[in-house]
Amino acid sequence: MTVDPKAHDRTRRQLIAAAAATPLLGMPAFAAHPAAAAFVHTHDWQWLLGSWDVWHRRLKDRLAGSDDWEEFPGKSAFWMTMGGLGNVDDNVIDIPSGTYRGLSIRAFDPRTGTWAIWWLDSRAPTRIEPPVRGGFKADHGTFVGRDEFKGRPIVMRFRWSDVHGARPWWEQAFSPDDGASWEVNWRNYFTRTSTQASPLPRLADAPKDWDFLVGRWNVKHRRLRERLVGSDQWDEFGGTLVNWPVLGGKGNVGDNVMEFPNGTVRGVGIRAFDGASGQWSSWWLDGRDPADIAAPVSGRFADGIGTFVGDDTHKGRAIRTRVLWSRITPTSARWEQSSSADGGATWESNWVSDFTRAT
Repeated sequence: MTVDPKAHDRTRRQLIAAAAATPLLGMPAFAAHPAAAAFVHTHDWQWLLGSWDVWHRRLKDRLAGSDDWEEFPGKSAFWMTMGGLGNVDDNVIDIPSGTYRGLSIRAFDPRTGTWAIWWLDSRAPTRIEPPVRGGFKADHGTFVGRDEFKGRPIVMRFRWSDVHGARPWWEQAFSPDDGASWEVNWRNYFTRTSTQASPLPRLADAPKDWDFLVGRWNVKHRRLRERLVGSDQWDEFGGTLVNWPVLGGKGNVGDNVMEFPNGTVRGVGIRAFDGASGQWSSWWLDGRDPADIAAPVSGRFADGIGTFVGDDTHKGRAIRTRVLWSRITPTSARWEQSSSADGGATWESNWVSDFTRAT
């Protein structure tokens, strides 16, 4: 997909890790005609829509020659994003040592014809793990990526099987030798409980900071055409947001549609709360660059205003990005983004979005 540089000027960009781009053994090849791929693959994950009971079987010790497994239940809820070219699933995982939450984030890249799958673990809520990438053939999907396990470089593989059957199942395997051998360490089996996804139960200690944003919104955007050049030319356009809680209320996901003057842009906001620091991390997944999740801004709410700041680059230049949430009522809110090229000494506002509740 070719992107006009101006249209592609988004904030908080993160360079794609070189390792993530390295071809991996076991990853299938996919055709990469962008327009055809985008049309065909909007339905790749349709079979996973809704709510599920999940039965897990997990190897207790990985890459240690063990054959000692444990079994336990869980739950999952799955939503589409980006018009079908993205999706998320929220998970409750009842391991014997204690229940935790996790979030899968997926996006399709028409340029490569592959899906990326990221994992956000509620026990490490400031980090989104490196992705696996791949796609489906018939009733099976294979996704491969590079990561570390206990400081050791590995190749990680996800497989989905029987995806159009009554009980689809998922398998995870690690390879310590670049794909020459694989150890399967986790399988889970899905039983649908509803064709509609419903938020999983809220945790008692979940903060209420983002409760105001749950639901459907109409949005009026005002965006500076050129940043950090002294410009005062703005574009105005409409959009929508659908936001729902995840991670037991210690996270939320927003599916955004923005009607830019030169075409519709979609993107997903992902947020997670770190109880240790009392701060939220907020990531952006842009539909124009779906191979990459941008580096986060982080911060908290105080006196009814949320302030979130992070490092970024703009046209090869190191900058700071600041996001403010304000004017929060049950039916309205304002989001404002600013950039700083001098380490935060001065700020230029470049995007203001006013939210009006739809439902």
